[in-house]
Amino acid sequence: MIENQAKQLETMMRNKANTKYVAITSGKGGVGKSTLSANLAYKLNKLGFKVGVFDADIGLANLDLIFGIKTDKNILHAMKGEVSIDEVVCEIEPNLYLIPGDSGEEILKYAGNNLNIVENFIHESNILDTLDFLLIDTGAGIGPLNQSTLQACEHIIVVTMPDPSAITDAYATIKLNAHTKKQIFMVINMCKSQKEALAVFDRMESITKKHIPHLTLKFLGGLELNAAVNKATRNRALITKVEPFNSVSVGIGDIAALLAHEITDMEHNMLLESKGFKSFFKRMLGYL
Repeated sequence: MIENQAKQLETMMRNKANTKYVAITSGKGGVGKSTLSANLAYKLNKLGFKVGVFDADIGLANLDLIFGIKTDKNILHAMKGEVSIDEVVCEIEPNLYLIPGDSGEEILKYAGNNLNIVENFIHESNILDTLDFLLIDTGAGIGPLNQSTLQACEHIIVVTMPDPSAITDAYATIKLNAHTKKQIFMVINMCKSQKEALAVFDRMESITKKHIPHLTLKFLGGLELNAAVNKATRNRALITKVEPFNSVSVGIGDIAALLAHEITDMEHNMLLESKGFKSFFKRMLGYL
């Protein structure tokens, strides 16, 4: 059931305008996945892209806190049918949107019987039709809801850190998704140095080439452990916004630029065209 549903979602997503669907996931919690999701969205937006972030970490959603905003409605209200999806979508800054999740236990009851959350978004939302990127911050681990979302997305970023258990769980996530992907991106977070980040990636790449030869791992970058990141999070602010010249902020900017290049290189002409009338007309119809 989950496999068939994922195939349907994947087909629908690929037919949507120029939107690129990027899932950001991890094998375990505590590796900085959600912080990266929020800051990466911000940096992509500053590159000129229209970006949405879907907080799909069901039951543990916290992107609204990381962005430093207060939302009255979230995905749970939409799943209950109390509001439309577009009423849930929150504009953080011009062309940067958040689809907030719910951090309570009630949503688990709905999620358990509704594995087509993303499908509902696609059918009902006008705003999301006009995005260049939709980043989906998944939960950690390899549960069925996560897998349905990961299979439906065109691209996956696996976030891990130089910790044996985190690396083991990251590889399990990569191996599981190798059935539907030919390439998976990686970010090594909370490392002591870029040398350590590269060493972790090289080890992961070597294992993957040996056991999953058809899959290509792509290194997006390493982010060093930095106290300013935790400080910004505690203050409900984005490190990339409040400290743009911090090494982590610069690193996330580099990751955003590389990701955009890797994903859009084959459709470069289409993206250039989308900045003109085509993009305007598409957005105009989307807001009707």
